[in-house]
Amino acid sequence: MAPHVLIIVQNLPVPLDRRVWLECRALRAAGYEVSVICPKGPGDPGYAVLDGVHLYKYAPPRQADGLLGYAWEFLYCWLRTAALTLKVRRRARFHVMQACNPPDTYWALALPWKAAGVKFVFDHHDLNPEVFRSRFGEPTGRAGKLQLAVLKWLERRTFRTADRVISTNTSYQDIAVRRGGVRREHTTVVRSGPDTSVMRPAYVPDPPLRGGKHLVAYLGIMGPQDGVDGVLEVADRIVHFHGRTDVRFALLGFGDCLDDLKRQCRDLGLDDYVEFTGRVGPDQISRYLSSACVGLSPDPKSPLNDVSTMNKTMEYMAYALPVVAYRLTETVVSAGNCAVYVEPGDTDGLADAVLHLIDDPARRAELGAQGRRRAERVLDWRPQAQAYVGVYDELLGFRSAGPFPDGWPAAERRTGPGVAPKDRWGNQLVDLRDQDALRTFAAARVAERLREG
Repeated sequence: MAPHVLIIVQNLPVPLDRRVWLECRALRAAGYEVSVICPKGPGDPGYAVLDGVHLYKYAPPRQADGLLGYAWEFLYCWLRTAALTLKVRRRARFHVMQACNPPDTYWALALPWKAAGVKFVFDHHDLNPEVFRSRFGEPTGRAGKLQLAVLKWLERRTFRTADRVISTNTSYQDIAVRRGGVRREHTTVVRSGPDTSVMRPAYVPDPPLRGGKHLVAYLGIMGPQDGVDGVLEVADRIVHFHGRTDVRFALLGFGDCLDDLKRQCRDLGLDDYVEFTGRVGPDQISRYLSSACVGLSPDPKSPLNDVSTMNKTMEYMAYALPVVAYRLTETVVSAGNCAVYVEPGDTDGLADAVLHLIDDPARRAELGAQGRRRAERVLDWRPQAQAYVGVYDELLGFRSAGPFPDGWPAAERRTGPGVAPKDRWGNQLVDLRDQDALRTFAAARVAERLREG
């Protein structure tokens, strides 16, 4: 009988959580049975089976406000998750529980299941002590110090309860070893790389330019630590200081700061130039990132951001989209020489770098093509999937089929001689085997093709 893995996620529904969904699909392809417990997204049922993955979902709590609000949110989600573990168990015994943080509270749920023989794997997505310090600074008062101490205690308990730890990068792995006391051989780095056979550029016939000629994109969560307010400051400088009314900005995503950002946008007089899409799916991500000429990674330097891998940076690169980013340790690890870096906090420099790229198609061609190749050869999900499944094979002594039993999927397939295929939405894909075609796309994208038309 195939081992059964139960994955617990609190901060995003699945399959919207791209990393977790890739993990689910890798385990399924390797021959594991997979169940997931997570909050519902809009219109989601309480139970569904998608691509062979059993999804158990609960109604999310109302948005937390203040310390008591966050405490209630964690307790509510923990209790709903605990109840659903019993429902999963009634359907089928599970052999491993994987918890993805935040928060660092599911070690307490893992303990009774470990007593029943279930293994516990911690998929380390976030650094909660660093989140606290990034949002509130180093605490000086008794209450702040107590909150930080509790977060560190919860983190230690999670590390010490885990049979294996999966880290999103080597910075996180070092923290697991140094701060968590985890044996290095019990940690494995599994980066959140894009699946470049799916995430790839396409020619969009109806680009979302909203009357402009150039599109700048931001993709990601919109929380206090994500620096999305800096995107609006960049837009303000480009539109009002430089007078570039030909540039539009698309902010894809959602988060605690979305309403505040919309008010900031209105106060800056940018409503005609900035679009907030809200929650987006794969079709919209492909449409916007294939249409944009620059992708922004505005994450400010903080104890959290400096050592965290930003998925958006790698996703921009998968779409051959040139990146402008603040120079953070793990951002440089991801993008290498395929991005334009600005010193952290220099919003004017960020805006100027965006404009320079907009007006330099040759540089866009170079960065876009190099970024796509780096995404394929260095960052791609495929080797990460092998490492991920390997954790379970080793832990359980199971000889799985591996995440790609039929061989690695090719990033380029043709429908006929000399013909590049179309994506799921009918858009012609860029021929990635043709370096000149890739460079031309990375340089021209939408604006140049419109002028030619």
